[in-house]
Amino acid sequence: MYKTSECNHINTMLEKLSICPIDETDYCMRYIKHMELIVYQMLNDGHHFEKPEYISANLQQGICSLEDNIEESTVVRARGLPWQCTDQDVAKFFRGLDIEKGGVALCLSTQGRRNGEALVRFSKVAHRELALRRHKHHIGQRYIEVYKASGRDFLNVAGGSNSEAQAFLQRDGQVIIRMRGLPFDATAKDVVEFFTRGDLPTATVDGEEGVLFVHYPDGRSTGDAFVMVKTENEASQALLKHKETMGARYIELFRSTTAEVQQVFRRSQDPKNFQTSLKDIPFAPLPILPPEMLTGGNKKDCIRVRNLPIECGIEQILEFLGIHSQHIVAQGVHMVYNAHGQPSGEAFIQMNSEGASFNAATHKNNKYMFFNGKKRYIEVIQCSGEDMNHILLGLVPSNLIPTNIQRQTMYSSHRAPPGLPMSTLQPQMLPPSMPMSLGAPSQSSTISISSGQPTLSSNGFHPNTTYYPMQVFYYPTPPLTSSVYLQTGQMHPAPMTLVLRGETGQY
Repeated sequence: MYKTSECNHINTMLEKLSICPIDETDYCMRYIKHMELIVYQMLNDGHHFEKPEYISANLQQGICSLEDNIEESTVVRARGLPWQCTDQDVAKFFRGLDIEKGGVALCLSTQGRRNGEALVRFSKVAHRELALRRHKHHIGQRYIEVYKASGRDFLNVAGGSNSEAQAFLQRDGQVIIRMRGLPFDATAKDVVEFFTRGDLPTATVDGEEGVLFVHYPDGRSTGDAFVMVKTENEASQALLKHKETMGARYIELFRSTTAEVQQVFRRSQDPKNFQTSLKDIPFAPLPILPPEMLTGGNKKDCIRVRNLPIECGIEQILEFLGIHSQHIVAQGVHMVYNAHGQPSGEAFIQMNSEGASFNAATHKNNKYMFFNGKKRYIEVIQCSGEDMNHILLGLVPSNLIPTNIQRQTMYSSHRAPPGLPMSTLQPQMLPPSMPMSLGAPSQSSTISISSGQPTLSSNGFHPNTTYYPMQVFYYPTPPLTSSVYLQTGQMHPAPMTLVLRGETGQY
């Protein structure tokens, strides 16, 4: 009855069917209402629609193997996703298009955290082409970039061959929950009891048999584990236990996906992510950071660093701070993560004095950090230990701590700021990579012996002195995991030496 060659535009269809256009200002609503009128008119005229195309209303979980054959023209890459974004949120963004089972793979950074990208696999080439048209559409306040990707790209992220992970993913569960920060010796029984205790007990699929621990090639635990629950309601109930403790550690919980399980297992077993260059050095496990190691009160001896790149690590922060990093106390860098375990782009840093934090905030606020070939301005704000503790202990959301803290002069020309004990001061020695243009102390400056405090040069730095811890210390990123260690009993001369061991192996 109808010839498709005669109607290649919705306005032409309206004209052929003698339908009066609707006066609707919103283009999308006008388009939808016009299509509704066209379909209704065609049905009234006796038209029969053939070969209906079915689209899944909800994203379904599925397992992808490295040996799977994926059509090249069915995959897109989405960038700029919010860090709390889940696979279900991505599926909603592409609503109306048919996504394969397990077809949303959230990408992880080198630190094992989501990096704001996802690969999405559609059932048909035509749906992939329609997905590309959603380039720069929004999720919340963020616009999403959508590009073409290959089947190999999808397999590199979502594919896996680990038999233990494959067996776990075949269990009869609807929602996967990832646990981070588990104690070294945590057992499946401990995990099951963690979820079943308290006022809101939640049963995990298959009990102790259904707990999947992640290990390095040498058998060491990474501090990660996965469990399944059967329903969305049980998942919501289980996630309420986020940051509850197991032993002396608090545990992070967040929703996960089949692709994330595959990625985490593949990376934990990859020799490139398991460095053994320090395996013969005697290490002792470091207990959880005691409360007395965190500063407190209203003394403004901390700085708050904001707008950091998500991929930024501790090394990049120290490099950005330059000479000011010498005044960071041992175990004094604390990265802030959101409820889903993703970097928030924020860090708190404890300094050894109010003067040091004032100098860092004054000289580095709104300066640029160069990272991965891009530059980004960084906010550095002086704050108190109380502000820092509220965020790190989860007492106050990060966005409720004011950022427009008034900077006050911490000292005048006739009063030196609080200093370090004289026994901790050594002749200055900067590593070759440390920039000397940031107001480095004069070599002719002297220390005031009579006052017991180091005098200040005109630029506000401790002259000709640098504080060096007498042991190898690490800068922790809460929550601590089983792969963080502290070397003890070995003395080191200046300059300071750092051993950083992260979630995916030694650095």
